[in-house]
Amino acid sequence: MTVVDQLYLWTDRVLFWGLVVLRAWALVDCLTRKAAAFPAVDKLTKPAWSAILLIAGALGTLLSRGDDPSTVLNIFSLASVVAAAVYLADVRPAVREISNGR
Repeated sequence: MTVVDQLYLWTDRVLFWGLVVLRAWALVDCLTRKAAAFPAVDKLTKPAWSAILLIAGALGTLLSRGDDPSTVLNIFSLASVVAAAVYLADVRPAVREISNGR
């Protein structure tokens, strides 16, 4: 295996585990928020966001393997990252603001 192949392999592994952490962070944050805060800021309910993040994260993680570089960035992985990013960038700040940061 050449140096370039090793570089690609390690880059894919770091990317894979970074995306797993991002998905997990979004799901754990959603699960720790108060359910009443979600409709109060005109967002989907907590169970809806939990289901979206859980299903998208499971599909994105299970269908992309860190040891196979061709599967790290497939359509399911990218869709799950978009779902996590939408939650973290849009829903989390609104829910956090209404619940005084808790």
